[in-house]
Amino acid sequence: MKKGEAWPEELPDAITVCDKRGVILTMNRAATEVFKKDGGRKLIGKNILPCHPQPSRSLLTGMLKHPRQNTYTIQKGKIKKLIHQSPWYKQGRFAGFVEISIILTKKMAHHVRP
Repeated sequence: MKKGEAWPEELPDAITVCDKRGVILTMNRAATEVFKKDGGRKLIGKNILPCHPQPSRSLLTGMLKHPRQNTYTIQKGKIKKLIHQSPWYKQGRFAGFVEISIILTKKMAHHVRP
């Protein structure tokens, strides 16, 4: 994260930012913990594609070629997470994507707003 921006580092949700080729630019503390056995902060500067099995790799490759959002949930053991991947832009041009991983609580409220 950028120097002086403490909030992303302290956020309990995992944030990983990649460039338009899929190279990891930065990860917050939570992301380095999530990917600790894969190398944690040592993943910065490496491409995300080899880290993903099919069909995830093809999906991410497509997202890099044709930027779009991708949101889904996963479950590992008893932990359920919301994964949100979204393109980011620099001066109006696609620059890569951000992945945010949020641990979902067992009792999650749902509100319908007018």
